[in-house]
Amino acid sequence: MLEVVAGAVIGYLVGTFPSADLVTRLATHGAVDIRAAGSGNPGGLNSMRVLGKKWGLLVVVLDACKGALAGFLGLLIGDAAAYAAGTASIVGHVWPVWTRFRGGRGVASAGGSFATVFPPFFVIGALVAGLTALVTRSASTAIMVVAPVWVAAAACWWAADLSNWWGPEVGVGLVAYAVIGAAVVLSRFQPSIRQTSAGGL
Repeated sequence: MLEVVAGAVIGYLVGTFPSADLVTRLATHGAVDIRAAGSGNPGGLNSMRVLGKKWGLLVVVLDACKGALAGFLGLLIGDAAAYAAGTASIVGHVWPVWTRFRGGRGVASAGGSFATVFPPFFVIGALVAGLTALVTRSASTAIMVVAPVWVAAAACWWAADLSNWWGPEVGVGLVAYAVIGAAVVLSRFQPSIRQTSAGGL
């Protein structure tokens, strides 16, 4: 239990790092508040709209790094901590305490967490998201497809005891991480499911 708590605390704090806010200040010399511009969502896609693709991509990369770093730090403590940290990094990004729980939508952070918590799905998720977005031309639809695939893959990996590559040992924590993480992301995407693209990552 202490391992899980430690991982959750570390993951949450890493997840609250305000990537979009800092990049926006850097790009505009403090002239623009990303939370008051565009959709108001401090995420990658909104940053692309407001700041341009280069700066928006930087936000996406930084948000993904948060998820990957959280999982890695958790893994240094133990397998259970890795799952807790990966999950908490998504929660921290979506509901950061420092900004009155107003954060992004958790997609990039979730994707980054795959790299250290569920490495095989980093590849699977990217392929599914890419193909879905290519066919539907909708970021929201891609997320709605990837989320249940994430949960299904975690359940299959646990049931079949498949290799998690360099990630934590496969166990029930993998399923909990996928279920909670997917639920958090979907809860933030639900309002824009009918749109052709999301307001942020």
